[in-house]
Amino acid sequence: MANPWHHALSSARRFGGVADDYLALHSWFDESKLITADFRHRALRHHAEGIFMAERFFGTTITVSTGRKVPVRLIGEQHVIEDLGFIPSFADWVRCIRPEPWMGRAQPLHRTVEPVPDVPVAIPIAAERRNDGKTAMERQDGSGDPDDTRQDRQCTAAE
Repeated sequence: MANPWHHALSSARRFGGVADDYLALHSWFDESKLITADFRHRALRHHAEGIFMAERFFGTTITVSTGRKVPVRLIGEQHVIEDLGFIPSFADWVRCIRPEPWMGRAQPLHRTVEPVPDVPVAIPIAAERRNDGKTAMERQDGSGDPDDTRQDRQCTAAE
């Protein structure tokens, strides 16, 4: 695995200046080694979106010690190509992640954070009456609330 210093030496040779001109940018790309110190760290910044992210952090260009302005995107592309041989998309990395059951176990947050009304919500009775004069609550045949159809109950039970 390449070290940011070696990437910086390569940049100095390619674009001019000295390695120290490029070290901060290459260190940023490899900063994710703090999280996982193997090749998987590259999934966080070693892709096309990561290169554009570097521009947001460092600006469109950096000025090296010779006074030359070098596009940050070119330096980022060089870093990623040196490490991977090409520039993948973030989607390329994500496709290679094997989903685990815990990754999809999101809890319904709205149930814990939305305020619960202190009083029951009143349902307009007149809007629920049908020709027989009974409300959905009074009917026992299952033909009550139009939103509570048998099909909906089956879907809910199957879930």
